[in-house]
Amino acid sequence: MRPTDKLLRLVSGGRLLFGTTRASRIVSVSALFFAVCAFGAVGVAPLAPDASDLPVKRIKQELSLPSLDEQVAALEATEQQFIREATFKSSEQLATFLQRIGVDDDEAAQFIKSDSIARGILQFRADKTVAVKTDEEGELLWLQTTVSDGPDKPVRNIVISRDSNGKLTSSDITAKLERRVEMATAYIRTAFYPAADDAMIPYNVTEQVKSMFETNVDYQRLQKGDYFNIVYESFWQNGERVRTGRVLAGEFSNSGKLYQAAWFEETGGKGGYYTFDGKSLKKAFLKSPIEFTRVSSGFSMRVHPISGQWKAHKGVDFAAATGTPIRASADGVVESAASSNGYGNLVVLKHWNNYSTAYAHMSRFAAGIHKGTKVSQGDVIGYVGTTGWSTGPHLHYEFRVNNEARDPMSINMTEAAPLATAEMARFKGFAGDMNHRFNLLHPERMAEVMRLAKRS
Repeated sequence: MRPTDKLLRLVSGGRLLFGTTRASRIVSVSALFFAVCAFGAVGVAPLAPDASDLPVKRIKQELSLPSLDEQVAALEATEQQFIREATFKSSEQLATFLQRIGVDDDEAAQFIKSDSIARGILQFRADKTVAVKTDEEGELLWLQTTVSDGPDKPVRNIVISRDSNGKLTSSDITAKLERRVEMATAYIRTAFYPAADDAMIPYNVTEQVKSMFETNVDYQRLQKGDYFNIVYESFWQNGERVRTGRVLAGEFSNSGKLYQAAWFEETGGKGGYYTFDGKSLKKAFLKSPIEFTRVSSGFSMRVHPISGQWKAHKGVDFAAATGTPIRASADGVVESAASSNGYGNLVVLKHWNNYSTAYAHMSRFAAGIHKGTKVSQGDVIGYVGTTGWSTGPHLHYEFRVNNEARDPMSINMTEAAPLATAEMARFKGFAGDMNHRFNLLHPERMAEVMRLAKRS
């Protein structure tokens, strides 16, 4: 074998690290030929010995693998633990839920019912996510969920776990939440609440929107084509929305007229909703203190339905189902809350400027309503009933000036005071941001804004 035909190989531990092919040999010979022509004579160093001439040793070794039985036995010897998540269903019992999530632990179920902290888990609501860790027998190792006592209350993490001795313990820790700002649009097809449901707007947010525009929008007379846009807060933990917060801004198109408002809190003062030009959205008095089906009797002369006498009806009767909440039509103080002959259960509120309002025939008073109680506009003060001289469930509502009855449907709904000049600049900046968000919900409006911006 000529040296130029030999394979140039490096062998280490029986592994081929580098080798030449027939093509590489041809290239090498050609290169050598041209090199000799160019320089005349050259010295050629001897090549390394051919790897094929080296001794090769083969080693065969039997490797023992565990049998299938041994593998199963090893798994069985290892304690198995499981982590599961489940969403609590409406009206579901605790025992049923624990069984569904894989907890088979009577001690844990009893602990949840008896421990002062763990009992907070019984505040389960639909769509609440709960995480648990159990062993293979279903014994609870830990459980974690979040609990909120209300939209203005802090959200808490309730954790149940076992200590090193296997004893169940509980902890209640204020949760660290991620605040997000969300936007939504709802189109009226039949009524207000179905539109909000179709847009998947949370109930707490829906109620805020309703209260926000109630002095301008008649929710009993909405029509197809009306719509509302909202910007609101939501609070999240571990990818789950824990609760919703305040509606930051909203706009409501009703019968072709657009109402807009944004939440603003004055320095050291109470917050409220203001139109985008800084006027309070809050009126001095609500148009109606309840959700009613119809006005059964107006402010006029009539034949009394019980006495049969022709006499003045000094208020307005709103027909509504028994138990319908009755709200204070304005800020004030409870002047009286008691049974009053033909009025039945009667609440009288004292307001400013010698104004007062009366609410009669209640089935019962709301909790905490008694003489001297301060109430804010919209607070529930009682519930519709048919006490006193009444032929059916309704609210008899009176508006009085210096204790003289006036027609509630014709009084001037005086606007509350506008923002102070010193606060206006700060409010304008916030309102501008909210208006930009509304433009994003109206592609055609955003296109117009961009067109005008290009022209300028």
